[in-house]
Amino acid sequence: MKTGRREGSGELIFKDEVYQIVGAAMEVSNHLGCGFLEAVYQEALSLEFAERHIPYVQQKRIQITYKDTILQKHYVADFLCYEQIIVEIKALKQLTSIDEAQILNYLKATGHPVGVLLNFGSPKLEWERYANTSRISVHSRSFAVHQPGRQK
Repeated sequence: MKTGRREGSGELIFKDEVYQIVGAAMEVSNHLGCGFLEAVYQEALSLEFAERHIPYVQQKRIQITYKDTILQKHYVADFLCYEQIIVEIKALKQLTSIDEAQILNYLKATGHPVGVLLNFGSPKLEWERYANTSRISVHSRSFAVHQPGRQK
């Protein structure tokens, strides 16, 4: 299984950019702690992104296509950073497979290479990095998850 690394190297794609995003999220988490609504963390994170000069679009609308037709229904990602990295935030006691499916669907719908799922709902920030490792066609995609501190 591919792991979201550059072809022919052991380097994670968008490694530095994800590091900057997670660093901003850690600052928000350290300052606010847990217990706030998701909207509070989203607003604080947008301020932190701006302060750190991380390019972002907030509440990025994601179009969904079905057989080459754009559907009226759409997703809204919390952030799109560096024009390539989808950032989804949560304020939950624990992340679930539903949260993972959400970011994977965002990656599938957009074809963007990397997604970051941030959870501010526990005493220590939780985050996971997702790589859309096969961006060849809309109907054939594979994904990999990078979870810091876990062995594969």
